Amino acid sequence: MANWRKFVFVPSIVGVCAIIGGMLGPGAGDVSAASNGTELDASIRTFSKVYALVEENFADKVTADRAVYKGAIPGMLRTLDPHSSFFDPKDFQQLREEQKGHYFGVGMQVAPKGNRTMVIAPFPGSPAYKAGLRPGDVIMLVNDKSTENLRTDEVADLLRGPKGTPVQVTVAREGTEGQLSFNIIRDEIPRKSVQDAFFVKPGIVHLDIEQFNENTSHEVEENLKRLGENNIKGLILDMRENPGGLLNEGVAIADRFLQKGQTVVKHSGRASAEKRYDARRGSQGKDYPIVVLVNRFSASASEIVAGALQDHDRGWVVGENTFGKGLVQTVYPLAENTGLALTTARYYTPSGRLIQRDYSNTSFFDYYYRKNLEQKNLNDVGTTDTGRKVYGGGGIAPDEKYEVPKGNRTQAILVRSYAFLNFTAAYFSNHDRKAITKEWAPDQNVVSEFQAFLKKQNTDVPQADFTENLDWIKQQIRREVFISAFNMEDSRRMVVETDPMVLKAIESLPKAKELLDSAKKLMVRRNGGARNTVAFD
Repeated sequence: MANWRKFVFVPSIVGVCAIIGGMLGPGAGDVSAASNGTELDASIRTFSKVYALVEENFADKVTADRAVYKGAIPGMLRTLDPHSSFFDPKDFQQLREEQKGHYFGVGMQVAPKGNRTMVIAPFPGSPAYKAGLRPGDVIMLVNDKSTENLRTDEVADLLRGPKGTPVQVTVAREGTEGQLSFNIIRDEIPRKSVQDAFFVKPGIVHLDIEQFNENTSHEVEENLKRLGENNIKGLILDMRENPGGLLNEGVAIADRFLQKGQTVVKHSGRASAEKRYDARRGSQGKDYPIVVLVNRFSASASEIVAGALQDHDRGWVVGENTFGKGLVQTVYPLAENTGLALTTARYYTPSGRLIQRDYSNTSFFDYYYRKNLEQKNLNDVGTTDTGRKVYGGGGIAPDEKYEVPKGNRTQAILVRSYAFLNFTAAYFSNHDRKAITKEWAPDQNVVSEFQAFLKKQNTDVPQADFTENLDWIKQQIRREVFISAFNMEDSRRMVVETDPMVLKAIESLPKAKELLDSAKKLMVRRNGGARNTVAFD
């Protein structure tokens, strides 16, 4: 019998991609009969007549893939809710790769540049990294096939292939005459859902969960083990931009920090009985304070984790209201390697609130790009373990709001034109990478070179605007230089260490400790016993 999987995810319009929910049982199974078979038969006959007329008379040739896979089925699902969706074979394959957390290829991030595709950065340790590909390289050929006018995803498909197979990549590089060819052997490329954790301050760990795939709980365990969990005095759990993922992995992460027996989440639907998930393992006495970072693009499984830690007063949530997705999808594998993600249940946080935002009487666009982050359902109110009020209907509202300063027009122009990446490629065409240390920062000479580069590229920025954004510009130059001189991981660490929101989280750790101590004291009173509390310096 085919497996079926329960999903908690947000489509790619919100985050990186639509990713996977938890495996909960066997596959599609019996499908309930329509309540009115005659009505259904009549509707199907009408659809068949319409399709036949379209296929016979439309000005251009109509394929079933276009009319049904991209038209009829998605159109039907969109009338139900914003999250039920259909996966064609390519999308379904991508979904499975996201779930498994790996694919086979050369291992690099790419983006469009004009009518070509450019290397943003090779992944550390990947075949592309070992071969010597660099940020800013423009891909000209893949196995003698020109990439001109190919979409970036088409180039990515050319780079992928079975493990151990060769692929030749020919690039144009700034400062180098002619073209460079690299013979690369494809390998398994891991897609880490958890970035390498590190001590951002003595005793304080930054742990960034980017999504929830099959490896997330294992990756968290490995990171905490590597750092030595007994040395942790406070944890920054960063789930900004996390679009969700496997339900069971989200439950496992929340379980990791709660007390054994505490409820993580529960869900129920018209055709499924209520199911509750409780912490089976618990924190095992490792009760350091936690600050949870979220924003408007933290969704689904990341909201389950944030909601569980908030409802049990285990974590102090900082940032913006989260996305507000409280619907659960079951994915049914279909014929021809396609799949159907159908909303089958709603989930509720431990306090009983439904965080799903209202999607009635609103467009698809407005639903995903809402402006009202303060939306909440005043009739759906719960309380945390210590009695703090929390509301449903609008995602997870933070305990402490932190709004990231909005970008401006100058920043948007420089980012969209890949000004920093292109400058860095040009910079290292006549500067030695070995001269860059971890303490390097752009001085006035580098800034002047950058301004000259912008003028050469016809991306001239007025001096007043340049001066206004100077600190931000220096930070972006430093980030790109670190990627090229070291790797993406070293650059990410530098960015995290100087991130104002991370610094705010460190500043808020005493609030997390106070909240944790209050919850523990209440638990002691309820249990009628004594329990030691964790010291935080």
